[in-house]
Amino acid sequence: MRKFLSWKVALRIARRDALRAKGRSLLVLAMIALPVLGVTGIDVVYHSSTLTPAEQLDRGQGRADLLLASHLRGGTVQQAPLPSEGEFDEPPAATLTPQQQRSVQTDPAVLAAQLLPPGSVLVPLQKSQGLQAGTAHGQLQTVATEADLTDPIWHGKINLIHGHAPVDGGQIAVTQRFLDDSGLELGGTTRLQGLGEAPFTITGVVEYPDELGLNAMVARPGALSGGQPSDASPVTGWLVRLPAGATVDWAKVQELNQYGFVATSRSVVLNPPARSQVPYYVQHGNVSGDSYFNRTTVVVLVTVAGMALLEIVLLAGPAFAVGARRSRRQLGLLAAAGGDQAQVRAVVLGGGVVLGLAGAAVGVLLAVLLVAVTRPWTEPMAGRRFGALRVLPLDLLGIIAIGLATGLLAAVVPAFQASRQDVVAALTGRGGVKPPSRKLTLLGLLMLTGGAALALLGATRGLGARSATVLGGSMIAELGMVACTPMVVGLFGKLGRWLPLGPRLALRDSVRHRGRTAPAVAAVMAAVAGAVAVGIYTASADEASRQSYQPSAPSKGVTLSFYNAAVGSPAVFADQRAAVERSIPDLGPRADISTTRYPVGCDATHNRCGLVLAEASPAQRCPLEDGQRHSPAEYDQSRSDPRCADTMLSHGAFGSLVVGDATVLRTFFGLHDSAAEQAAADGRVLVFDQRMLQDGKAYLRLEEPYSQSQQAPFGPPPSHEITADAMLASLPNSLGGMFMTPQTAVRLGLGTADAGSVWVPPAMPKSAAEQHARAQVAAVSQQGWDLQVERGYQTQHGLMELGLTGFAVLVALGAAGIATGLASADSQQDLTTLAAVGAAPRIRRTLSGFQCGVIAAMGAVLGTVCGMVPAVALRRVDGTAASPIDHAHTVIAFPWANIALTLVGLPLLAVLLAALLTRSRIVLLRRAG
Repeated sequence: MRKFLSWKVALRIARRDALRAKGRSLLVLAMIALPVLGVTGIDVVYHSSTLTPAEQLDRGQGRADLLLASHLRGGTVQQAPLPSEGEFDEPPAATLTPQQQRSVQTDPAVLAAQLLPPGSVLVPLQKSQGLQAGTAHGQLQTVATEADLTDPIWHGKINLIHGHAPVDGGQIAVTQRFLDDSGLELGGTTRLQGLGEAPFTITGVVEYPDELGLNAMVARPGALSGGQPSDASPVTGWLVRLPAGATVDWAKVQELNQYGFVATSRSVVLNPPARSQVPYYVQHGNVSGDSYFNRTTVVVLVTVAGMALLEIVLLAGPAFAVGARRSRRQLGLLAAAGGDQAQVRAVVLGGGVVLGLAGAAVGVLLAVLLVAVTRPWTEPMAGRRFGALRVLPLDLLGIIAIGLATGLLAAVVPAFQASRQDVVAALTGRGGVKPPSRKLTLLGLLMLTGGAALALLGATRGLGARSATVLGGSMIAELGMVACTPMVVGLFGKLGRWLPLGPRLALRDSVRHRGRTAPAVAAVMAAVAGAVAVGIYTASADEASRQSYQPSAPSKGVTLSFYNAAVGSPAVFADQRAAVERSIPDLGPRADISTTRYPVGCDATHNRCGLVLAEASPAQRCPLEDGQRHSPAEYDQSRSDPRCADTMLSHGAFGSLVVGDATVLRTFFGLHDSAAEQAAADGRVLVFDQRMLQDGKAYLRLEEPYSQSQQAPFGPPPSHEITADAMLASLPNSLGGMFMTPQTAVRLGLGTADAGSVWVPPAMPKSAAEQHARAQVAAVSQQGWDLQVERGYQTQHGLMELGLTGFAVLVALGAAGIATGLASADSQQDLTTLAAVGAAPRIRRTLSGFQCGVIAAMGAVLGTVCGMVPAVALRRVDGTAASPIDHAHTVIAFPWANIALTLVGLPLLAVLLAALLTRSRIVLLRRAG
């Protein structure tokens, strides 16, 4: 009972002290609320952007009961209940089963209707097709599909957000991106190339929830059939509406798999079978053998959550330390009146309870409000809608409890320090300055190096659970840096001799009062470390995507491609080239490119030509690419084979084998090498990838045309290889695998045909000029060509990346400002002394500003170092996720511009804010003693 009464009094004192010192209490509350706001915001964004099974079904198949796709006629399929989680197509064997024979002999749509419950309605999923649409500037390349948007089965997959759905063949719905790019408006008209002169009226604006930036249009079923070629592929996918009371269970899904269908059943996904009943999981689901806590996503989430909790503690610690020091006299009076150490500790810990609980609650509420308010901007930036704005009460209560617990934990050290202080020193306001402990510094260095090594090695070497090693190593390294902070502050003090008066006084004052400087530096360090870690991780992921991006042409390159010789002739091609040159100014020199034909003189318009493919040399080919069937174990073994890590050979808009003259080498490939030009003129093939050259030879595979009697889905046509003398011409990013002149192609027994042209202007062509060029080319011939401008890699960020980045930056800026503000409040007595001896307001503002700037600068430097450890470790985790050999090629990019901005901008911001907020007039306080 006595302990309860003691805590009741302590909480009352803490509450009154918080209300008495409102300014300091608000700063402490904000310091606790900021990291809680960040953690809560990330939690809400994560749960809101993570789709539930029902939402995944809506995005993939609308309101349909079943999504059915014919993958492999004559083959069989193994799939997960939700096929996006994995499926495996098994090609037909030499002897077909009865189901496979029926699959081969029956049209897929007819077979699907026979296998599904009677009364099922199959809505065809038409394949999207690229079309040229008329715009306010000319013509624009867009993607068009057919769907009856008046049927609610499409809702969730394609959503109508403005206007009304098309109700006849002359109406069309488009995405907002199409309207923005084309300059058209709702109610306007557009003409589609190849579909006659009748315009389509834009009646509605639609969106694809998973692709908000898609440039697309949706027409009524049958409205685009006039634009499809006569040999268009048949429909192989359907949205299925089952009759009332009917379901497609797991047994029925497996039956459909035996006929080569992949089935996504709503009832199965919402009520999935046990993993042991899913053949795909049994044979393919555990190939990697990773435990739950080794999965890449889990490692990332566990590390982010753990580092966020550590950040809360490090941010809240200096807040309570300042509060305890500002209450030294009050705590001294309590001790002088007979209060024991436990009661003094209870008063400080009571402040932790009161302010920790209030700060956690405020942070949670602000985070939810911030996510809700910024949702209209964050979703379009990420290109994807939330499933729903999910606020999980248990998560929020847990975060509040964690905020309260960390508030108490952060108040423990100040509480023990306050309970052990000398009563006389507390009453007089004096206190000794202790030098930094060398043992603590040595321990910190060991923790820093050991933690960094543990995190980096554990990310790739499998030392226990990767979640524990990466998180534990990162936390140990950051705590080691905290332990080194007092010594680092002293080292920074040695720079004072080279600084002007104001910064020198501020730096020496920070060194003299390390007890208040070190916690503030640790707080800024923690906030900056989180922001730097998120910045390096997202920049590295973006750079990896940039490096894997395969351009179709040189940067800014304009390519005009011809792919249907039946609608073209040399005269038509010349007119189209002239139309491009008239429409886009300053294109520069033109390079005309040819393609190969095999056999010579074949008719490409009726698929009577084979293929000529640039191949890797025999020694560099992946064993899985031998055209034979392979077991899952062989696929697993191939993950450690470097030849199978990257089997894609570079190629641009004109394929892997490019035919042309020296202008093509200089313009399209960007190769300015007289030796290479001479080798090509001498009849040698130029290869741009070391894997394609062996013993001075290049390898070409010639595939025969498909014969009428050949069953094309059952395997590739007959082929043979030829070799040619070759020379390696190294390029960092080649737009093709091989290059040869037309004369060399003829010597190898190959024909040639005009494939198009490329220009590389000095400046990026504007979208309006590109649309105008499309319209001018279409005026010459509406079919058989394509015009593209290579605009390079476009950065894209997901909802979680945006959430992490936004909240990390917010916490870093806020924490830096608040921590320096607390330090400034803690040094108020020094400013009073300066005023008493006649210092001008400018001197006081300068000293206050530079005091905060010193803290922010030290925290920024140390935080940058700490933030690199978890970022690099998580990138190495990503690198080993796909293949055991990928970690050697893991891309780690440092956003030096952002890091420099943090190192320079954060201290300058702290200096500016502190100088502006320091009052010119200071009330002189009575010095005790």
